Amino acid sequence: MPDSRLRYYSRLAPFQRLFDRGVPILTYHKFGPRPRGVRLRGLYLPRRLLARQLREWNDGGFESVTLPEAVRPTNTRPIILTIDDGFRSVLEHALPLLVKHGYQATLYLVADRLGGDNDWEQAQGEVAAPLMTVAEVKEWLAAGQRIGSHTCTHPWLTRIPLAEAREEIQASRKKLEDAFGIEVKDFCYPYGEWNVMVRDAVEAAGYATATTTDFGVNTTESDRFALRRITARHTSWGWRAIRAWWRR
Repeated sequence: MPDSRLRYYSRLAPFQRLFDRGVPILTYHKFGPRPRGVRLRGLYLPRRLLARQLREWNDGGFESVTLPEAVRPTNTRPIILTIDDGFRSVLEHALPLLVKHGYQATLYLVADRLGGDNDWEQAQGEVAAPLMTVAEVKEWLAAGQRIGSHTCTHPWLTRIPLAEAREEIQASRKKLEDAFGIEVKDFCYPYGEWNVMVRDAVEAAGYATATTTDFGVNTTESDRFALRRITARHTSWGWRAIRAWWRR
């Protein structure tokens, strides 16, 4: 386990031993310069920092794999990249670097907000940020990247009636499959919040995996509908502070 102060990922060295114990899934959100007035500054990862991370993984012999491989035996050094929400900054700043270094990421999309913005964050006082359009997501897919579901509207699934949660889970998958003509098998719990009933609803909806924000790596013993992730972010707020801000 890395130093308890290093709950977010910035560079490889402090996490080497942890990564040797299982499959790491890293999660990102936004990339590039921070707009004026941003509250969650650490969620904007500078382009140069992502480039450094990708070079470190290449130098360390890591192999980019997909989410179902998080719980499969492997003789390689696997690493999985996920990006929440589908912000347009991903296309501009992250995609060219992923392609250059040979990495594949899964972009979790909020199905009813394609071409819109982050209204769920603005409700908590964050500044507006544009999300990818359907055409931009198609560009992402054409570059060899992947998509998954992040529900229809980004609600707290544990705080709404279970019937509504099931609809968010099921309908988002169908909408994305209809929009892009591909099978969508990976799900991400908004805010990382889940419970047994929500987890079972994801499995019943036909997904193959679901990711949380629970810290750690994954092994063959991990629940594929409760996969652990490590947040990659720039240094400013701690992840605990971010979660506390979301819960206000």
